[in-house]
Amino acid sequence: MWLNCRLLSLPKIAGYPWKVAGSLQTSSRAYSVIPPPRDREEEEMMHRMLRVDHAGEYGANRIYAGQMAVLGRSRTGPLIQQMWDQEKKHLAKFNEILAENRVRPTALLPLWNLAGFALGASTALLGKEGAMACTVAVEESISEHYNSQIRALMESDPERYTELLQMIKEFRDDEMDHHDTGLEHDAESLPGYWLLKNAIQLGCKAAIYVSQRV
Repeated sequence: MWLNCRLLSLPKIAGYPWKVAGSLQTSSRAYSVIPPPRDREEEEMMHRMLRVDHAGEYGANRIYAGQMAVLGRSRTGPLIQQMWDQEKKHLAKFNEILAENRVRPTALLPLWNLAGFALGASTALLGKEGAMACTVAVEESISEHYNSQIRALMESDPERYTELLQMIKEFRDDEMDHHDTGLEHDAESLPGYWLLKNAIQLGCKAAIYVSQRV
């Protein structure tokens, strides 16, 4: 889901998987996914990209946490948990990459922590359809964001960013699967679906914009 964005000094956030440095696997290369920047401009571009992707995956995790707090014991619980487990893997990978490349995460993580959980829980209170509508809106936003990054990297130097492109495409495909799952489980049957979807996606766009910069 989004977005649908770990290093220096972070406030302690419950459930935030921060201790990743010791788990980094050694490699025969000097880097795992991100090539060393050629200049300051490329470094800043990569940092903005990674910062917002990390923020998006973090926010998605908090949304699913909110949904599980409300619907975890319902019939929909296992489905939400399955999607959440994939998002946890995405977030763990970005935790690793940010630490490896000394990228500062957005300073707004405490806000996304609260806002994401609140969004997930409040839409889940509308029932399964509300949770699925939220999933569709957020995952569509994140997928579109990943697609824009894929286009930018392909236009820049696809061979240089081979590993990064492969990872983003994989995560994009997971987000689209979640989006489709939401539609398959009656998201559009929620009264006011389009209004809710547009409102959530407007919030996603704003979050993407500020997470790149703050």
